[in-house]
Amino acid sequence: MGAAIRGWAAAVPRWMRGLVFWAALTAVVVLSLLPPQHLPEAAFRLWDKAQHAVGFALLTVLGLWAHPRRVRTVLAGLLLLGAGIEIAQGATGWRHADAWDLLANAVGVWAGAWLVFSVRRSWKTG
Repeated sequence: MGAAIRGWAAAVPRWMRGLVFWAALTAVVVLSLLPPQHLPEAAFRLWDKAQHAVGFALLTVLGLWAHPRRVRTVLAGLLLLGAGIEIAQGATGWRHADAWDLLANAVGVWAGAWLVFSVRRSWKTG
């Protein structure tokens, strides 16, 4: 199964992988900066943090898929993006900056990187 997935992942052209990553990144930024009335209301506060973590985990997986040789750049860039989003939210007037959101973003980057590196390791040993 690992070889089939590895073959499929490599079969997707690099430009297309980049397009998917940058489209997802753009969607996260836009959704992060929209006024809250344009977004579904979070059922409870923990779900908001989970959304941050899942979103940044997904961005990390897509970023490392699109740019597999730029691991440090992708990880550092996503951490900076998470901080930039929080600063931008604080400047909007309709959103607010939240250090816990920044931490959730960083946890998502860590989780996404862990997932990618775990899969890569299993491919090498499998």
